[in-house]
Amino acid sequence: MLGFDRITFDPKIMAGQACIRGMRIPVSLILNLVANDKPVNEILEEYPDLEAEDIRQSLLYAAWLAQE
Repeated sequence: MLGFDRITFDPKIMAGQACIRGMRIPVSLILNLVANDKPVNEILEEYPDLEAEDIRQSLLYAAWLAQE
């Protein structure tokens, strides 16, 4: 899983789900928002701890998983 430095897994955070930078923001939440046409700028406004690169890596991670 090279290149996904913003995707973290910690059994103490969100039961080990893929999260953004050790925060309680699961990658699945980001993917769900994007899939439901939420604009990136609105996601960043609603989750001020997120950065655009977090969203980009979430999408890349999902694409990587789909290849497996």
